[in-house]
Amino acid sequence: MVLLKIAAHWQFACCKVAKKLRSHGFLLRNSARLHQVHSLHSSVTKCSLEGREGQTLVCDFHGTLLRTPSLFPYFMLVAFEGGSLWRAFLLLLLSPLLWVLGNRSEITMRIIVFVTFCGLRTKHLELVSRAVLPKFYLENLRLQACELLAATGKRVVLTSMPRLMVEGFLKEYLGVSEVVGAELQVVRGCYFTGLISGSTLAAKQKALKDIFGESKADVALVSSSNLHDHPFITYCKETFVVNKEEDASGMSTEMPRSKYPKPLVFHDGRLALLPTPSVILAIFMWLPIAIPLAVIRIAMGIIFPYRVTVFIGALIGIRFAVGGPHTSTSDAGTGSCRKGVLYVCTHRTLLDPVILCIALQRPVPAVTYSLSRMSEILAPMKTVRLTRDRKRDAATMRRLLCDGDLAVCPEGTTCREPYLLRFSSLFAELAENIVPVAMDVRVGMFYGTTASGQKWLDPVVFMLNPLPVYTVDILERVPPEMTCAGGWTATEVANRVQKQLADALGFECTTFTRRDKYMILAGNEGVVRNECEGLEKKPPK
Repeated sequence: MVLLKIAAHWQFACCKVAKKLRSHGFLLRNSARLHQVHSLHSSVTKCSLEGREGQTLVCDFHGTLLRTPSLFPYFMLVAFEGGSLWRAFLLLLLSPLLWVLGNRSEITMRIIVFVTFCGLRTKHLELVSRAVLPKFYLENLRLQACELLAATGKRVVLTSMPRLMVEGFLKEYLGVSEVVGAELQVVRGCYFTGLISGSTLAAKQKALKDIFGESKADVALVSSSNLHDHPFITYCKETFVVNKEEDASGMSTEMPRSKYPKPLVFHDGRLALLPTPSVILAIFMWLPIAIPLAVIRIAMGIIFPYRVTVFIGALIGIRFAVGGPHTSTSDAGTGSCRKGVLYVCTHRTLLDPVILCIALQRPVPAVTYSLSRMSEILAPMKTVRLTRDRKRDAATMRRLLCDGDLAVCPEGTTCREPYLLRFSSLFAELAENIVPVAMDVRVGMFYGTTASGQKWLDPVVFMLNPLPVYTVDILERVPPEMTCAGGWTATEVANRVQKQLADALGFECTTFTRRDKYMILAGNEGVVRNECEGLEKKPPK
């Protein structure tokens, strides 16, 4: 029986090798034709962008607009963020088979789609395609191809990926007019079956014929390594080629953030890096170590005094960088019931108030707009919830300032990218002693924030990172003449503090609010359910 199993495994391995060799032979037989096709057309780097406003462009998404050679990471993002760890692990186990079959074969696409989508709810794909995938698409766009795309008037993009995975991004960020892709089958109106239709070359040709009829598009943009692109050259008057040789020669093809077609301010999901097979394998190997390590890190923040937390944190992989004066109540102003210092912090994670306490080496109470009960329990300092009632919130903050120092994050929600959201002006109305605190965080694997997931897990997920870095820069106190007591309006004070913090961090100021973030990422107004009481607390207006 053992010998039979060995023989079966050996036969299966030989079949895989034979398949790979056949595929390699096919590519060798077609390499001459491939070179002949592309030698007739110019490189996209030599294409003039002027006078193309009225032209129509046709191109493929993967391999032409995207620089990444494999589609696996994007399906892994759907499996991990929209599905579960088990679905992601199964997809990882199949990655060697998918590699053997080839990235662009139809059987590969059907296997990866089935594993990723079978039984997945449609709303989960909607969330991932809206809030998670755009970040990774933008980071892997090919600059020259997108510049040509932006120069044309009408844009048609073909893809072998499911249309629902790319259509929202292509239309919102790149202004694409038509997207032709595979269609996912749905059962009971809300579950994917894992089956697709319209992914074949014939289906793409039919779609192009339906769009253009007897006429032709003006420009075709094709990849030098994708045979599936070539048939739609006949539907276009002019063709340009994206060459892998130019990518390898050192020419910059990565799109810098400054040239993004639309600023990326908000995104969601837990993964902080593109999950290639090697990356996701490293993550799964790290998790058994990371989970007990996260428990130790959280316990460290609760048990040990603030004075030794920095040193212990360094031993277990948490790095702190603290700078600036340590202002305290004793050297604050002497106004009646306004003796406390109000620390106005940028908001990167739920741990911001805790990190501020570590930086100051003393507990400072914090006010929050909405916080899960679990996060309140784990917080080593006092937290006070604010409501939607501006008068009640003002009275609460005045009372806390009379008792001592106070920390507040006037953005009302976290932001991962180098932007600051609009500051609520409430803090400026209440305090004369305002100290801005510029906080930033760097992670390697996981984001410790979420808009649509389980928020009570945010501190735990942050602590799963191998070497998280927190930077705290305590700035100089706002001059008294630049506060409301000095004649400034509350809005002017809030805007000045926002600009000061943005300059300190190298960020940009925006007018986005908490409500904007949750409407973009989760399609709601940021309601947080209290796990213990079943209550819902909405963000302030």
